[in-house]
Amino acid sequence: MKIHFFQTVVRRMGRHAKRATLAVALAAMSSTAAMGQQTEKKQGIDWLKELTSRIELHGYAQGGYSWNDANGKQTNDFNLKRTLFWAKARITDRWSFLFMHDFSSVVQEFYTDYRFSNDNSFNVRLGQFKHSFSMENPLSPTMLELIDVYSQASLFLAGEGPDPLHGVNYGRDMGLMVYGSLFDNHLLYELAVMNGQGVNRCDGNNNKDVILKLDCRPIDGLRLVVSGQKGKGHAVGTAAWNPDIAVGDDYTRDRLSFGAEWKQPTAAGAKSATGGVSVRGEWMLGKDGDVTSRGGYITGCVPLGGGVDVVASADYFDRNIDMNYSQTQLTGGLQYWFFKKCRLQLQYTRTFSKFQDDYNWLQAQVQVAF
Repeated sequence: MKIHFFQTVVRRMGRHAKRATLAVALAAMSSTAAMGQQTEKKQGIDWLKELTSRIELHGYAQGGYSWNDANGKQTNDFNLKRTLFWAKARITDRWSFLFMHDFSSVVQEFYTDYRFSNDNSFNVRLGQFKHSFSMENPLSPTMLELIDVYSQASLFLAGEGPDPLHGVNYGRDMGLMVYGSLFDNHLLYELAVMNGQGVNRCDGNNNKDVILKLDCRPIDGLRLVVSGQKGKGHAVGTAAWNPDIAVGDDYTRDRLSFGAEWKQPTAAGAKSATGGVSVRGEWMLGKDGDVTSRGGYITGCVPLGGGVDVVASADYFDRNIDMNYSQTQLTGGLQYWFFKKCRLQLQYTRTFSKFQDDYNWLQAQVQVAF
């Protein structure tokens, strides 16, 4: 009789009863969750603190002014070259995920890392990321010395953009990589199987590219590096120095590099983000179809004190050694680190070219990073 009476009342209340019942249920759940959080805090678990400690947010912007007289015509403009933001989530002590977007262009990276070994000797990365060819390509533009960032050989052979056969790919690709450090961090290795097509693209053929890098560090401050790439390209454009390859063609795309770097240990109280005196040099070879390219660079940085560095670089690259399609660039300038990863840069470049008129290039840039 009591049950029948209760059912009749609920039926007459209709929606109001259902809403009231739902509100009571949500209130009960909230109360239970709050009690659970209080219990967890009493037990030493602060989930908000735990969450924020596992997520890292970073970003930087680089912009400035450029003037040059290339091709007999003076041009100048203000520019915003890069505005990157990325988030890294440490899911567990072994497993992490990273997402990076450049608001000036496209999504740059998204990948996950997993550490299988108890030490750092065996890790796996899956997704889209900077590949390992050359010493310069994996490095962040925020730490490299030149405003134009990479040497001509690195830009072309690593797929940063100047090669129209490969397209603009920012030195990144999609694939799987195993990496780690051995012998108390004296030897670092990276072995990757990549699409070979670049960022945000499916592979244009059924051939995968293999990239290997070995980084030997015999003493503090010294690196000896060799890297190589074996694969097949799928042309997305044409090049005047490689006329036998048409759009849509599959062609041999191999690379090889040898490099060394020496960095002086950072002096106590030094403000320069680059540390002490540093010198880096590399020689690279490329094979695109039947065309061989080669080039190298040497770049140095000397701190003057107070956050001011002198930067100098000599850079040579020949896109086709049979046609002598070469160009040499000499760069000198200053940079001032005014706050942690933030700096002002001023650089002058003189370009000597075999396939166009020689020209001058003046650049200024401000970098803000966190």
